[in-house]
Amino acid sequence: MTGVRLDRIVTRGGDSGQTSLGDGTRVSKACPRIEAMGTVDELNALLGLLDCSLRSEESIRDLSSDIRKIQSCLFDLGADLCIPDKERPQSLTVKAVSWLEERIEDMRLQQPALKSFILPGGSLVSAHAHMARTVARRAERRIVILEHGPQEGLRFLNRLSDYFFVLARHANAHGADDILWQPGQWQ
Repeated sequence: MTGVRLDRIVTRGGDSGQTSLGDGTRVSKACPRIEAMGTVDELNALLGLLDCSLRSEESIRDLSSDIRKIQSCLFDLGADLCIPDKERPQSLTVKAVSWLEERIEDMRLQQPALKSFILPGGSLVSAHAHMARTVARRAERRIVILEHGPQEGLRFLNRLSDYFFVLARHANAHGADDILWQPGQWQ
């Protein structure tokens, strides 16, 4: 357990549209770093929904431990974003990215090759995974624009969106229940 302790939730410190970074620097809540942190937090909250839907599916319930591990990694990423010091060692490392790559490959090997784009959906778990994929991409875009953005965190988010894509297919009976894109349906 870390040394985190929250004695107060209501501080009134942000009432004027400012907030504090981990090093005490006061910044606008509209600054790009806060936007990146907020998007990572949004992704983490969305993973709570994904985890709930995963645990309701007997055949893929075991992936819940992946989601919890990813949520912890996202908290680490939030800590890395909160202290914009390029000299500070980053919480997320190559090891986290490698773990994601292994998990992606484990699921992908059970799926047929794609011969079409797929539409988000098919099952509730798949739909939640696709939402997580898009929010992970947005978080990645928010971090790319930062000066002194965490590079391993950026790589982690890049792999994470791939993970959610493969998880979405995994939740759709390893791709058998994917909904294939059919161009020109409006005609």
